[in-house]
Amino acid sequence: MKKLTKIHKAVFPVAGLGTRFLPATKAIAKEMLPVVDKPLMQYAVEEAYAAGVRHMIFVTGRSKRAIEDHFDTAYELEHELEAANKSDLLRLVRSIMPDDMVCSYVRQPRALGLGHAVLCAEPLVGDEPFAVLLPDDLMCGPEGGPGVLAQMVDVFQDYPTSLVAVQEVPLDHVKRYGIVAGDRVGERIVKVRQMVEKPSPETAPSRMGVSGRYVLTPSVFNEIRNNPRGAGGEIQLTDGIAKLMATEGVHAYEYQGKRYDCGSKQGFLEATVDLALKHEEVGASFRDYLKKTVC
Repeated sequence: MKKLTKIHKAVFPVAGLGTRFLPATKAIAKEMLPVVDKPLMQYAVEEAYAAGVRHMIFVTGRSKRAIEDHFDTAYELEHELEAANKSDLLRLVRSIMPDDMVCSYVRQPRALGLGHAVLCAEPLVGDEPFAVLLPDDLMCGPEGGPGVLAQMVDVFQDYPTSLVAVQEVPLDHVKRYGIVAGDRVGERIVKVRQMVEKPSPETAPSRMGVSGRYVLTPSVFNEIRNNPRGAGGEIQLTDGIAKLMATEGVHAYEYQGKRYDCGSKQGFLEATVDLALKHEEVGASFRDYLKKTVC
């Protein structure tokens, strides 16, 4: 029987507290912070949808009700827009949740790490390959080209093993990432031989850092479940994926595009400026403003 290579489901671990953005995130989910006119969460969901995913699975916490509300029908808002003949805004609001998209929600009861968050989604994922997207990482594909997850879904057809998105990072940043090393087997594709979570610069096997996009086989659930806690006393997703190297194999994909670390203030501001400059409505006027104000 041919191995299933279509990706129908995506998991979004969104139970974090967003402490790096306090006080803004005291009452607002960090994933709902807007970059120009869309929340971070919506960028990630749109990327998954463009890659062919139709079942979105959100691993949430107690303070994340706004995410569920955002992807729900807002009857009162739609009624007011319709009554005011604001058809463009009505289409915009309705486009957030396409008719063929399904959203499911599961709680992560304790903050035990990314691996634990993904494990919480197992009952909804079932026995099929799935994607994981970290909304903190706003990922843009090349201009006019496919998004990062769409690129990975395409690669997965030829390399149907767990697949991680990677980029080369500065040596002094390796301690922030899961780092992979291995053998190049295709254009932008590496068969992973070693995977280490947040190594020191002295012990890092390479500078290839794992970014916030994954395509995983369901076997990863057992590996996460049976793995001891790793760096920081958390259940690490990287450790679970690393266990698959000895059985199914793991590949890394050097994606085309740009990543904004919107979990940091610097990355969030960079994403806001870059996407504002490309925005159809405000891009030209914002560029003029920057020319006048930036030294």
